[in-house]
Amino acid sequence: MRTTRPITVSLPPDLLRETQRMAKEEARSRSELIREALREYLASRRWQRLRHWGTETAERLGLKTESDLQRLIDRVRSHARKPGR
Repeated sequence: MRTTRPITVSLPPDLLRETQRMAKEEARSRSELIREALREYLASRRWQRLRHWGTETAERLGLKTESDLQRLIDRVRSHARKPGR
């Protein structure tokens, strides 16, 4: 069973030449190079979304410093340790 599926991607000539040069320099296929580039791009976007969510959450909670965050963590932890919870 095949673990990859072919797709068609159009690249401008200069980007194709650079891709071919880099693949040759690194002794791997263009497909491997493009797969790695896409994985890195997707990971970067996930981190961007996570940072954005963190920034929005911090603003919503009024957290401006690491000390503010630590106070919130301490408050939540102490609340969770109270008997009957």
